[in-house]
Amino acid sequence: MNTTEFDPTALPLDELRALRAQLQHEDDAVSYVRRLVQARLDLARAELRHRAVGDADANITGELPAILSSQLTGGPARPPRPADDYSHHPLAQALEELCSDAGSSDLASMSLDELGGYIASLHEFEQARSSERKDLFGRIDALSAELVRRYRDGEADVEGLLADDDDDTTD
Repeated sequence: MNTTEFDPTALPLDELRALRAQLQHEDDAVSYVRRLVQARLDLARAELRHRAVGDADANITGELPAILSSQLTGGPARPPRPADDYSHHPLAQALEELCSDAGSSDLASMSLDELGGYIASLHEFEQARSSERKDLFGRIDALSAELVRRYRDGEADVEGLLADDDDDTTD
């Protein structure tokens, strides 16, 4: 679904909030998997750099702290929400399968062709996740804008929002 396939103005307030929350949750999962694939890409590219400079006997473990900190703990473009474990999400499983099929557990033993193919596969996977996130952002932004409009125009009561939040915490 993209922003042209639904009309946020036609949704009742509770459905509008629920759909936005659902899409935010999906964005969190896609973002998690995207960071994982970017870290794997960085590791594979580091291996390729070592080989290019004739340092094929050295391993990339010295670069791990920088690679992992930049991809896995980097600040999100959106406000953070509570983190869930997305390691069993279908996208995370698809990434693990892609990596397993490529034999990525031992980058140093890959041929240049295998490493290049692995990098290309990871890049394609990452680009697909980026496209998904862009679509999700558009849909979330449209729903958020409609929520803001309703509060601003008095169609939705802020007191109702606070009551809804209180109900959520007692469940």
